[in-house]
Amino acid sequence: MTTKESRPLLLVEDNEVNREMLQRRLQRAGYSLDCAADGQEALDKMRELLPALVLLDINLPVKDGWTVAKEASSDATIQDIPIIALTAHAMASDREQALAAGCQDYATKPIDFPELLIKIERLLNS
Repeated sequence: MTTKESRPLLLVEDNEVNREMLQRRLQRAGYSLDCAADGQEALDKMRELLPALVLLDINLPVKDGWTVAKEASSDATIQDIPIIALTAHAMASDREQALAAGCQDYATKPIDFPELLIKIERLLNS
């Protein structure tokens, strides 16, 4: 299978069912990806893999998504990696909080997959 991006996407999701579902759908859409199940693992993999983009669940063990986004945005080696926050929180203030934490975009759960693909492509092409 040809991948759309030479570097993988990083999917950070602690819920195994959600992670596997998104992983399958993203791979079917042509993306290569790696996964992390907690916030510290996400930061470690961001530094190791330098992924093209991160899909970051906000409610994570070890370090939550807000902390991961803030730490990533202050780390010169990974601060330019775009992050899309994934959360069940759908208030306007939650979107603003995600952007303020260092995320470039925001998607609410349950994930609207076609909309998520548009956001991914927009960030990869910008």
